[in-house]
Amino acid sequence: MPLRPAYALAALAALSASARADSLPVHAVIDQHVDAAITAAGVSPAPPADDATLVRRLTLDLVGRIPTPAEADAFVTSADPDKRAKLVDRLLASPGFVRHQAAQFEAMLAPEGGRRSGALGDYLRTALAAGKSWDRVYRDLLLPDDTDATMKGAADFLKARVVDADRLTNDVSVSFFGVNVSCAQCHDHPLVKDWTQDHFYGMKAFFARTYDAGGTVAERGFGQVKYKAHKGSEKVAGMMFLTGSKLSDATAREMTKDEQKAEKELIDRAKKEKKAPPRPAFSARAKLVEVSLADGNADFFARSIANRMWHRFFGSGLVNPLDQMHSENPPSHPELLAWLADDTAEHGYDLKRLVRGIVMSKTYGRGSRYPTEATPDRKLFAVAQLKPFTPLQLATSLKIAAADPAQFEGKKAADVEKQIEQLEAAGRGFAALIAQPTDNFQVGVGEALLFSNGDRVAKEFLTDGPGTVLAKAKALTDPKAAVALLVRTAYGRAPTAAESAALVAYVERRGTRPADAYRQVLWALVAGPEFRFVY
Repeated sequence: MPLRPAYALAALAALSASARADSLPVHAVIDQHVDAAITAAGVSPAPPADDATLVRRLTLDLVGRIPTPAEADAFVTSADPDKRAKLVDRLLASPGFVRHQAAQFEAMLAPEGGRRSGALGDYLRTALAAGKSWDRVYRDLLLPDDTDATMKGAADFLKARVVDADRLTNDVSVSFFGVNVSCAQCHDHPLVKDWTQDHFYGMKAFFARTYDAGGTVAERGFGQVKYKAHKGSEKVAGMMFLTGSKLSDATAREMTKDEQKAEKELIDRAKKEKKAPPRPAFSARAKLVEVSLADGNADFFARSIANRMWHRFFGSGLVNPLDQMHSENPPSHPELLAWLADDTAEHGYDLKRLVRGIVMSKTYGRGSRYPTEATPDRKLFAVAQLKPFTPLQLATSLKIAAADPAQFEGKKAADVEKQIEQLEAAGRGFAALIAQPTDNFQVGVGEALLFSNGDRVAKEFLTDGPGTVLAKAKALTDPKAAVALLVRTAYGRAPTAAESAALVAYVERRGTRPADAYRQVLWALVAGPEFRFVY
């Protein structure tokens, strides 16, 4: 049996000793484990989020935008006891879910901080729309086939990294296995006994044969990785997965001069014909895919994606940081992570199923306000965490907040969806000006200046032409009604009495210039923290 890091053995032992709860749905298992930890800590969870907050959170997390006023009103006023499940299922079935999840994965997989790469994003949208499971996506990205039209753009993951085998090795390890092995490149990890130089170079052996063949990704059928051990002489690295599982490889050798000449001719021909050289009979990358998904090794792959999806919807992982899954950094809820990983693998890495389980949980539905100033440790998930908008979430939500709510009313769902998609596309230019958020997010100087001094916000979102919310507000004779309209479009709720009084007083002080006053009110609403975060 291949060696396992200590944390994996401990988690598996805990899982086997606990009730597997196979008969329970995903959301019930989540609540069972989280509630047990909260009780053990002697704290009380936050009360459930109200309906206005919940519909906003679900819409932002599942389709990447705030709800239209009509959507928010329909959910809040509904007396249907199954309204949450019906909303979740409607959003999961919408094209917006595919687009938003693809954008999230693109931010994770694309180089340069997740900026839109084009072809990779196109592949992800096509793959997710076709219902491809996470392991299928993983296979496509590591073993792209340019002759398959459905995989167009999948090769961009490798193309962006192929010139640097060290980077490719670590990026794959981080993205798919939740392990940053870069610290073991020059010496065994000084703080984590799990990771040695053998692990780094054992993983690199799967990628060292991959090369750029004139703009396409190719792979040699043989090759060898050598490295200078921190203590000792030069070593030859055999292919070894993170668990310590080693592969027997008769093709581990250096190229001869004749083979180098043959490879150059192959590359020249590939350039001329504009297609990749054929895949070798023995593909090291194919062996990595095979071994990493095999029984006894797949824990890393399954745990990493379960942890990443948890982080996406809760703002914090069961293991933090996401690339530090090792014995010195155990999960906050080891049994839960083990169960989610195992269940996800057993159900064919169906991420939509996992997402539904997460967002239907009582844990996900908790409020982000706590009755006291002293809040429970965030690792308990006793209170919802604030999550900053992604750039595209922010841009699309601004477009919706700036539109006359009547634009979305009385139309077929498909027509509204098409409208939203057009707004999303129109917002991409603005989204490019916003930084991709990190775990330690703070609004940067550039964004602050963009909203306070730049004219782009005013030109894109604060105009009062036909079809805008400002035009509708300007046409109202009652300032209180106009203020309520603006708050409803931006926040999906009615203003509080204090908010209404303060905003109406501001409008009235502007006297004969109500249009400018309403513009300032809308600006204050969308530039404020309540708009900027998923809460």
